[in-house]
Amino acid sequence: MTTDVAVEGLLRELAPQVLGVLVRRYGRFDACEDAVQEALLAAARAWSGGTLPDNPRAWLITVGSRRLTDELRSEGARHRREETAATQIAREERIAPPDADDTLTLLFLCAHPVLSPSAQAALTLRAVGGLTTAEIGRAFLVPEPTMAQRIARAKQKIKESGASFALPTEPERSDRLRVVLPVLYLIFNEGYVASSGPELQRPELTREAIRLARELRRLLPGESEVSGLLALMLLTEARRPARSGPDETLIPLLDQDRSRWNGELAQEGLKLVEDALSAGPLGRYQLQAAIAALHVEAERAEDTDWPQILALYELLERVAPNPMVTLNRAVALAMVRGPEAWLALLRTLDGDRGISDHHRLHAVRGHLLELAGDRAAARGEYLAAAQRTTSLPEQRYLEARAARV
Repeated sequence: MTTDVAVEGLLRELAPQVLGVLVRRYGRFDACEDAVQEALLAAARAWSGGTLPDNPRAWLITVGSRRLTDELRSEGARHRREETAATQIAREERIAPPDADDTLTLLFLCAHPVLSPSAQAALTLRAVGGLTTAEIGRAFLVPEPTMAQRIARAKQKIKESGASFALPTEPERSDRLRVVLPVLYLIFNEGYVASSGPELQRPELTREAIRLARELRRLLPGESEVSGLLALMLLTEARRPARSGPDETLIPLLDQDRSRWNGELAQEGLKLVEDALSAGPLGRYQLQAAIAALHVEAERAEDTDWPQILALYELLERVAPNPMVTLNRAVALAMVRGPEAWLALLRTLDGDRGISDHHRLHAVRGHLLELAGDRAAARGEYLAAAQRTTSLPEQRYLEARAARV
């Protein structure tokens, strides 16, 4: 890892923490995010070459605060505004230590009920996950300009709502949790399989998603879906060491060297799955974690309990219907009943605008056609998937599969 890459990872990790502090102090979401972006740019210049301050987080907070103070002065009513800001800073430092991490509070603020579900998720990914507008657009399968407008409107609504920067109380917390969990999973997935660019994965995002999920479980220990999500993340992250070769070549699950999986994370995830499944009614993350556990428990790919996985996907599709769930069920169906059994199931996705032109649908179809022995059709699907993905490692992998068949 180069020094600049290490600095970039540190900045991405610190950005939501710094934003949380500034929003708590100044209460102006949009202005605070602008200040954080300027502080990050200043840090990227000042820290190039690896020369870091003793406390990078405090450095960013100081620079961002100066940016906001300058803006307050330029807007007029200087004395009243500065007095208000100073009072707020003094108050927040009495109720929270200077090094308090406000990321979780920021997470719930982005899930405020004045926002639509799509706006809640988009704002969280931008403010907490640090994803670019283009990356968020790809995650939601919408154009970048549409997503930029959605995020801008969300910031304005937060401002107009006068929302306080504090963790919500029950039952509002439970309502917002239904947004927070999918967003954390989106952040994790963007880190585990980067949707675009030259890197296969972005570990700083998976680390942040896992850290936030741990914090959420500490805050809400009785929420079985929180435990399920954390278990799913840990069991998936446990496979990371084996999912790429020395040259960052993608290695699919069934071809991975399972001795390289992280045993500590796997065991922690398996224990959490047991707790989550026994704690309450089954939800989407508990079921996905149970599927991940079956993969981790299989010592060899051929030992995988595909009938049980198929049954869990069928249940998951009833609990939380989703095109990606149907896609995964098709794979499990092929493994249980043969490669031809999936054909009718995948045809149901052809009319779904959200996935019909997605590269994953073509990639899965290519894999199953290859299993069925239709090599020419499989090659065409692999090439179609390669043309549609914006991830260079995935593109190389799919092109290699096309060449192989």
